[in-house]
Amino acid sequence: MEEQRSQYQTPLTSRYASKEMSFLFSEKHKFFTWRKLWLHLAKAEQELGLVITDEQIQELEEHIEDIDFDVVSSYEKKLKHDVMAHIHAFQDKCSTAGSIIHLGATSAYVQDNADLISLKKGLDLLILGIGRCVQRLSKFAEEYKDLPTLGYTHLQPAQLTTVGKRACLWIQDLLIDESNLTRLRDGLRFRGIKGATGTQASFLVLFKGDHEKVKRLDKRVAELAGFEKTFAVTGQTYPRKIDCDIISALSSLGSTLHKLCTDIRLLASFKEIEEPFEKSQIGSSAMPYKRNPMRSERCCSLARHLMTLVMNPLQTASVQWMERTLDDSAN
Repeated sequence: MEEQRSQYQTPLTSRYASKEMSFLFSEKHKFFTWRKLWLHLAKAEQELGLVITDEQIQELEEHIEDIDFDVVSSYEKKLKHDVMAHIHAFQDKCSTAGSIIHLGATSAYVQDNADLISLKKGLDLLILGIGRCVQRLSKFAEEYKDLPTLGYTHLQPAQLTTVGKRACLWIQDLLIDESNLTRLRDGLRFRGIKGATGTQASFLVLFKGDHEKVKRLDKRVAELAGFEKTFAVTGQTYPRKIDCDIISALSSLGSTLHKLCTDIRLLASFKEIEEPFEKSQIGSSAMPYKRNPMRSERCCSLARHLMTLVMNPLQTASVQWMERTLDDSAN
């Protein structure tokens, strides 16, 4: 714990992220997913006729979560390659199945497919969260649908509206975001097994030029990973346009939340609405009588971060030279 406090920690996880979302993008989840993808590949290759035994499949299954991260770190220092480090560490645990791990695959098979799995699960969590928010706002809107309040345009006093009607504006924006995210989630495809440059050449060699079996392998691995469809063509990676679409939708959600929470902050200043204030909560170290809308402020802070992310994936997508390049790794 003391060592952890001596290192930089991102507020995205320490202050903002839910436990579920934080785990979803953790190293533990990522590398468990890599091992599951190697298992999926071996199962599909066995089904389609490659010489892979049930004992080898069982051995892979038994060691899916048996990751020695110290051993992985040691291999990576020597090999300078993260995927190969994990392959070697997995092979150390699988004395009979070691030779079939990653058979015919390239690094992007586990890296990109694992990312797509995490993105899909992350979208599921967001869609559920928006649904809960809409449900609670709907109850609020129904409760106060007849309560008159002063409307504002240009932040100047205007005609009367109702508290419930104003809440419906927030709900409508959230429903647009939910629709955008659902469309992306439902349309998300798997990279599948595409080989080093997207040609599937290595798998054609394994299946002795049988194109139909390679197509079936691609489809079967996707099914085992929970996807109905794969991309018809890829380079080495899944199309980086996907990241553009997802982050664009997230940024749009950020703008919705920023508007909603700014309204709450302004109304709090007008003394028309107030955030919950806990019994032992302190409003200000110098002014304990204050009721700062800190929850809304934190939402606005995170929303501003989301809204600034749009350019990054656009730049990444624009410089994927030929079949791909790797100067996007830090991003």
